[in-house]
Amino acid sequence: MLAIAIMSTAITPARASDHLDTPAVIADPRADIGDLFAWISPDGNELDLVMTIVGHSFSDKLSYVFHIDSGARFGRTAASTVLVCRFASASAADCRLGSGDRARGDASKSAGLVSGRGHFRVFAGLRDDPFFNNVRGTRDVYNVAIAALASGARYDASGCPGFSAAQSADILRHWKRTDGGPATNFLRGWTPDSIVVSIKLAAVTRGGPMLAVWGATVGPKGQIDRAARPLTGNALLATLGAADESNRLKERYNAATPATSASFVPAVAQGIALYDGFDGRCGDSLLIDRKAPPAQRYWPLARLLADDRLWLNSRSAVCTQLFAVERAALNGEKALASDCGGRTINYDAVNVYRSLLADGSTTKIDDGVHADDKAHSTTIFPFLAAPDAVSVGK
Repeated sequence: MLAIAIMSTAITPARASDHLDTPAVIADPRADIGDLFAWISPDGNELDLVMTIVGHSFSDKLSYVFHIDSGARFGRTAASTVLVCRFASASAADCRLGSGDRARGDASKSAGLVSGRGHFRVFAGLRDDPFFNNVRGTRDVYNVAIAALASGARYDASGCPGFSAAQSADILRHWKRTDGGPATNFLRGWTPDSIVVSIKLAAVTRGGPMLAVWGATVGPKGQIDRAARPLTGNALLATLGAADESNRLKERYNAATPATSASFVPAVAQGIALYDGFDGRCGDSLLIDRKAPPAQRYWPLARLLADDRLWLNSRSAVCTQLFAVERAALNGEKALASDCGGRTINYDAVNVYRSLLADGSTTKIDDGVHADDKAHSTTIFPFLAAPDAVSVGK
């Protein structure tokens, strides 16, 4: 079982993406968002969304929510649209887009279920998880970092560890290995329940063409989990901290919203600072403010990550990599100005994410896994590959 495999690792932050990350969602994996994906369809007409749920069934006590904010430009949104799905049973989905459109019925067939007004189509059922990640290699990296710190590596004033060239090389080498051998995808064959939606852009761009997307699960007592980009909650909050400390922080983070996320900026900044040292150099992480006081040098990126929304430029149907919209707007990378950004199901998101933290590039950190074991499509609904019959229920 995934939960057993994850909890047996030495360092809790080595978990896969957002899978089984706190006691609340371990208690009910049907409330745990594994990953969120969002991209503009190749024909430029639709926003395509995927939310994977770690549990192998949906709960009739929960709402599964896609938040879609829209604005004229990056960083400022003027309108919000929500798509909320509830499930009375596996074959009884009820999804509402705002207050104007609704799809009810069996959404488990591959063709999906078209809403009454035709603004969206939804599929809900078991699919192969498109997320790929060398989790065991990351676990080993954290253990190597802990050993280096114990043997004398010191943090600078901004919280970045000063690993030697040899220690950094050892860290980067371990990231490309799994248990000492070739890198493998920890989530190979994993088949979570998945909600897949295609929404006509006109229904979600009321505030403007720039979109910011995030997902949440909500129960009778409030929000349980939230997710957008991969890794933020699991990789950057109390990264090398004790399990109890990490769990408390992540529980609060998961219950927050982008609008209430500012209190997590210092903690996220500490996680960024750790990653900045992995390449053996401090001070070259994305968006680092070298003129700020040491404790605040990582805050520009930390603010972006704590907010945790996937930004998409809906004017573009060309989607090539994670953080494209953010880097075009905040880092002056004009070549990405015509990229939709977001996160497709085929992005090598983990390596790009970690590399941007380490040295501001997209290639420095390589976990040896660059594609999923299954072929997924960004054009053919419901996008995610069907699970192998023998893997269902893994």
